[in-house]
Amino acid sequence: MRVARLHGVGDLRVAEEAVPEPGPGEALVRVTAVGICGSDLHWFGEGGIGDAVLDRPLVLGHEFAGVVQTGPLAGTRVAVDPAIPCEHCSSCQHGHQNLCPDVRFAGHGQTDGALREYLPWPEHLLHPLPNGISDAAGAALEPLGVAMHALDLAKPRVGESVAVIGAGPIGLLLVQLARSAGAAQVIAIEPRQHRRAAARKFGADLAIEPAEAASIQADTVIEIAGPDAAVDLALRAARPGARVVLAGIPDTDRTTLPASTARRKGLTLLFSRRMNHAYPRAIAAVQHGLVNLEPMLTDHFPLTEAPAAFAAAAGRTGLKTTVTVSPGTVEP
Repeated sequence: MRVARLHGVGDLRVAEEAVPEPGPGEALVRVTAVGICGSDLHWFGEGGIGDAVLDRPLVLGHEFAGVVQTGPLAGTRVAVDPAIPCEHCSSCQHGHQNLCPDVRFAGHGQTDGALREYLPWPEHLLHPLPNGISDAAGAALEPLGVAMHALDLAKPRVGESVAVIGAGPIGLLLVQLARSAGAAQVIAIEPRQHRRAAARKFGADLAIEPAEAASIQADTVIEIAGPDAAVDLALRAARPGARVVLAGIPDTDRTTLPASTARRKGLTLLFSRRMNHAYPRAIAAVQHGLVNLEPMLTDHFPLTEAPAAFAAAAGRTGLKTTVTVSPGTVEP
């Protein structure tokens, strides 16, 4: 099978490897589509993310869909939850599997991800896809779940305003979700013109540059960009007493913010990590028309052109970049 492995910063190589064997409780999945996430770009461009660093050739890719090849779900198209929590720690026992300290996550650390034609994965983390959701959209259910989790933490109230800092793929999903959740005004703050245009298309009442945001005082703010400048903007765009959710990932494992702004406004700050049991809800949101994924999927590359796909994603000229891994129904 073909595999794309990251050997070093910017060094992504496509090679042939043996098809892996599924273990107990696992099914073999033929991967069809993989979305490239901002966290993948951290691995590609910096050789790590947060306190995790590249110490071996790693298969990236945690946003993915495929077709099950073995077991009870054989032949079923599925979206795949990339997180394998331990299920035994205090976080897992209290229902916070996304906070599990021993979680194994596709394309992170010692766990190879989905930029390969086949991978074994736990059967209980495979979610059947309805016919109306394409493979590429099935892969995009993962960032949708991340957006849903951030919105859950934000707890926006019907009739209030929501500001989204950063209109990348997850930010655009947050714009749609905030609108569907009953926000009276949705504001997207984004420096890139084409992303501001996309935010308007997806339902933002205002889509403005950071320099134009001085007068914004939103009831709820969700930051999904990462840099300190975005965090600073999130605090300034929040009204006194607001909730601010920080969901972006900075380039380095450190975030600096203006304490005086947060303190004087009495802001509630929350940090969002990945998602928690979001796939069934994400699938339902797409099925019921609350979110439209397809217009966000702008760039498509075959697995053999994975390095070019990462270069395109890093350039941020489109919206969402997807790698088509193994279309069709060929068996291993």
